[in-house]
Amino acid sequence: MNDSPHAGADVLADTVTQTHAVLHARLRSAEASRPTRDRPRAALSAADPFLASTSRHVAAANAVLAPAARRHLDQGHRRAQELALQSKRLEIALSQLKAKLYGSTFVVRRPWAGIWEEVERELAATRTLELQLVDDLVAATDADQRSELAEHLYRTERRVPTRPHPYLPHRGLSGRLARRIALQVDRFWDTAEGRMVPEPVRPHRGREGRIAQYLLADPHFRG
Repeated sequence: MNDSPHAGADVLADTVTQTHAVLHARLRSAEASRPTRDRPRAALSAADPFLASTSRHVAAANAVLAPAARRHLDQGHRRAQELALQSKRLEIALSQLKAKLYGSTFVVRRPWAGIWEEVERELAATRTLELQLVDDLVAATDADQRSELAEHLYRTERRVPTRPHPYLPHRGLSGRLARRIALQVDRFWDTAEGRMVPEPVRPHRGREGRIAQYLLADPHFRG
């Protein structure tokens, strides 16, 4: 994966780039995990952090980056709509993965290879679109505005749904209300299931060892 040209020089671009690096690493960990006799839930335990962190980031990007695009960019409304549509495609793929992990009869005939391929494709497309959006925001805003956006993204990511909800509204007032309701439902089930929800990537100007710190702090990550 090629980094954004602004990554390492700008806190917003750096935060989004690092977030996608962490998501990609968690995806690889989930793909590599297989259940065993001693650990029958190994695949679920490895995939849950990926599902939770990716679902959170998708929701936060639509809550923070999309409005920023509408405020600061030419054709910002079109760019926000593109993000919402791509987010829905990724969330549909995540929903298929979640259904397969939990044994849903609706996806029982779908092979694992096809599910992982779809998730990888839509995650990569989301990353490309987000980094292009961030590059344009870097060019259109000042450093203080971007620092504020990065902090807002982090704070929002801690209070949005932890599961994919592809058919809920992604934008505007209806999107905010839908996320608020979905968050309460997701928190209930996360608590009931003892589900591990990782901490989002926090904005930080120093890059040394940041990605490794996040991965090593995740008890479900296995290289």
